[in-house]
Amino acid sequence: MAKSTDIRVVGTQLFFLPVETRVPLKFGPETLTHVTCARARLTVQLADGRTANGWGETPLSVQWVWPSALPYESRHEALKEFCQHLAKAWAEFDASGHPLELGHDFQQTELPRLLESFNQDQSAGEPMPWLAALVCCSLFDVALHDALGQALGQATCDTYSAEYLSRDLGQFLQPAAGSDVQFDGRFPSEFLDANPPSTLPAWHLVGGLDPLDESELTGNEPDDGYPVLLADWIRTDGLTCLKIKLRGDDAEWDYDRLVKIGTIAIENGVLWLTTDFNCTVTDPAYVNEILDRLVAEHPRLYGMILYVEQPFPYELETNRIDVHSVSARKPLFLDESAHDWQLIRLGRELGWTGVALKTCKTQTGAILSACWAKAHGMTLMVQDLTNPMLAQIPHMHLAARTGTIMGVETNSMQFYPAASAAEAAVHPGIYRRRDGQVDLTTLSGPGFGYRLDDIDRTLPDPVAAFGVSE
Repeated sequence: MAKSTDIRVVGTQLFFLPVETRVPLKFGPETLTHVTCARARLTVQLADGRTANGWGETPLSVQWVWPSALPYESRHEALKEFCQHLAKAWAEFDASGHPLELGHDFQQTELPRLLESFNQDQSAGEPMPWLAALVCCSLFDVALHDALGQALGQATCDTYSAEYLSRDLGQFLQPAAGSDVQFDGRFPSEFLDANPPSTLPAWHLVGGLDPLDESELTGNEPDDGYPVLLADWIRTDGLTCLKIKLRGDDAEWDYDRLVKIGTIAIENGVLWLTTDFNCTVTDPAYVNEILDRLVAEHPRLYGMILYVEQPFPYELETNRIDVHSVSARKPLFLDESAHDWQLIRLGRELGWTGVALKTCKTQTGAILSACWAKAHGMTLMVQDLTNPMLAQIPHMHLAARTGTIMGVETNSMQFYPAASAAEAAVHPGIYRRRDGQVDLTTLSGPGFGYRLDDIDRTLPDPVAAFGVSE
């Protein structure tokens, strides 16, 4: 049944903001040195004719969303072009409802059609993956969720209840076969924290190219006032949680890297580690042997590993690897494979025990995935896509509201801190880490609490605009 608070999109604007890294970030076999952040402004209209604007942003991290031997620039331009197609499609999406309902319906009907058409027409050399399409869609989806909050003068995450939603979770989700979970008559608000914490433990990313000590310095490191060596980062930011990027195809290198980082971590008071094998592992024995060697030779370091993140290939349906042997040793979290709750359901059958949520795969998808996972006893984490500027804010809200195994990964301050200088002047606690924490207390007001009027940022001209934007 329609609600008086239902909205429909009447206008879109799309902006591209280029960002350069201060140090390179390795994604599997590729290295990120710059990124385009795509920002969307959606104008929505309520039933009574009132309008409101919402904002969303996502870095188009080409290497992560579209791993390929194709030239970087071919993929980069394809992502930007697809964002422009999406700006038009969202402006023409003739439906009204809650953002969760609209976002779900758009992803079920419009996005697959748009991607199929785009892949038939574009000449990048291979089809754009679904993950890339989701990331391009996410900035519009996030803006839609922000817009309802703006229209109602409420925090976005307070709108996920029966008061504002016409459909319950039973109309979006199906329980796992044989479980006693029921979604009928239940709403996302049941699975979200109504009184979220104002501070969260912050995870620091130790990239595969990051120098660990002076012996690894090349002389090309930036001299910009920010740390370079791992121990300096730990001391400066009071870090207690480190995420370690590994190769996944060189067991000896991975093991030595873990031990070296673990030793530095222990010496500097770090409490927790997680391992990211970059989705390159095809046999669970690879991970098991590293973990078993650690428990035998470095038991304290093994005990510090809180969970293992996505060692195996992206496409879960194609690579149905039984991973129970890994999750018997450590909690095992889906990330790149967790596009939606159906894939999380498959992952659970294969032995995965947790889910790493990302707003870059849409706010709608993240909320529905969180509900499905929590209902089935799976643990959550919120992982970063090196989110700068506005992209950082919904990311923080998601971690605070869903309840994670431990805080939130946040690393844009490592790789491009200057990009967020304008936002950091208003929200210093979420663009820097102090005492190992991020502080969300400045996020206030409707929607995601961006406080855009207080942020001194001049946007470039939009690259696309459709419909009415007020």
